[in-house]
Amino acid sequence: MCNMTTSTSLRFALLLTCASGFLDSYTFLARGGVFANAQTGNVIFLGLNLAQQHWHQALGHLWPILAFVVGVAFAVHVKQGRLDGVLAYPIRMTIGLLAIILLVVGFIPTSAPHWIATIPISFLAAMQIELFRSIGDLNYVSVATTGNLMRLVEAGYGTLVERKSESRHAFQVYLGVVGIFAGGAVIGAFATEAWGGHAAWVPAAFLAVTLVLFVVDERRDE
Repeated sequence: MCNMTTSTSLRFALLLTCASGFLDSYTFLARGGVFANAQTGNVIFLGLNLAQQHWHQALGHLWPILAFVVGVAFAVHVKQGRLDGVLAYPIRMTIGLLAIILLVVGFIPTSAPHWIATIPISFLAAMQIELFRSIGDLNYVSVATTGNLMRLVEAGYGTLVERKSESRHAFQVYLGVVGIFAGGAVIGAFATEAWGGHAAWVPAAFLAVTLVLFVVDERRDE
């Protein structure tokens, strides 16, 4: 119960979403112009590169897409409880794995082939989008902002025009989620400019904080 409560809390979602906005800036600036989180951009760039017969650049966008597919499949495996008999806390272990992935990515020099960094980050993004998609009873997406922005406008309409009290809470939540994604992108741009490839350690720290939340909530519920 603690796992479910923590992973669907607003503070957990904000940390996860901030890390995602950060990583989009990071991979675009430091890892070959690839959007390792939201795959829409990669599909578009893949199509453009194929049309222009830029085969090498096309592969740079294809690998993250494939890694994303594998990540979703693995996350579904976790959600189905198939690791429950092996791991005591599969959700926590998964987040820990994601933090370790980013920690390792931070050691990869920007002169290395970019796919070495973008493939594990895309895998990470897929795990996030499949495992963590709700804040209480509200749906959201941690690795992209289009759907959240749409829900923000819908909630704003419900608040200002239809005067629905429940829409006010949704508006506040989505405003925070959209804002933190943009804030993460800004922080990611500055951090990448300052630290280059090592900037991946910042979202790794965000994920480490989410692990602390599980422990804090568990002790509070005792």
